Amino acid sequence: MPTLLRASFVALIIVLATHAAQANDTVHVGKAQGTAWTFLPVDIGIEQGIFGKLGLDVDSANLGGDAKVQQALVAGSVDFGLGSGPGMALASKGGAAIGVAQFAGPPRNISAIVLADSPIKTVADLKGKMISVSTVGSLSDWLAKQMAIQEGWGQDGIKTVPLGAVEASIAALKAHQIDAVVLSTEAGFGLEARHEGRIVISMDHYAPHFITHVVFAPKQLVAEKPQLVERFLKGFFASIAFMKANKEKTTEIAMQVLRQSKPVMDRTYDYEISMFEDDGHFDPAAVEVIKDSFVGMGILDHKPPNEELFTTKFVPVKP
Repeated sequence: MPTLLRASFVALIIVLATHAAQANDTVHVGKAQGTAWTFLPVDIGIEQGIFGKLGLDVDSANLGGDAKVQQALVAGSVDFGLGSGPGMALASKGGAAIGVAQFAGPPRNISAIVLADSPIKTVADLKGKMISVSTVGSLSDWLAKQMAIQEGWGQDGIKTVPLGAVEASIAALKAHQIDAVVLSTEAGFGLEARHEGRIVISMDHYAPHFITHVVFAPKQLVAEKPQLVERFLKGFFASIAFMKANKEKTTEIAMQVLRQSKPVMDRTYDYEISMFEDDGHFDPAAVEVIKDSFVGMGILDHKPPNEELFTTKFVPVKP
């Protein structure tokens, strides 16, 4: 090959390689909890190349709570956050981020759990008991108190203890320092599989209309790069569609990400898959319940207008 032609060919290869390297947009996602099965769509989308087909290179990090998700969004260290419905109130207070899609409804992924040999057999037995929650004003705290209210015991009919991480709550339960925990349903399934615990009731019983999980984005990103938001949401909900159609592959990936056994992940799939929304729309009835929860949890002293909490600009999503 003549020297000039060879040089031109090499130059062309370099240009093409540079273009290919620049073709995808890098997106950083923050999860409120790394152990939550309901945050798997982002892992599924990465593993199955769903985001890649939309020109996105996605990575995710476990941030340890809604507050840290909102902090990361404000700081610009993540482009999207996966958090809870109550996280919209935190977003409202800070003003830098906003909900862009609802992706999970009633909280089937949260349950009241006791030790396998606990004398507590029914919900009625929880009256007056000491129950751990993640933090004061958290979703688990609100749900525990809703249980007490709806069972007719009054908000003070149980004693909630904020213990933070899942591991701390389970350790306290095993040490008999508390009577029950309000934790992820999959954690309960894991305890049941090891004959260490029992699920008393799933908390969706007390919140049949609710927004459990939301995709958040910085308002600046929404304003300046709406197409990036659209592409991410398209990939995210395409990943949910994949999960609904592919139980075995979903369980395989879930076992790797969450480090749980196949029976536990299969059971979790069967129980929680119905939580997922297909198109990200915000359910009006659930919006009103979530607003009431903000006031009930003491996060806000009033019910905020919708536009402070979320935008409907990107929904319904069409994967």
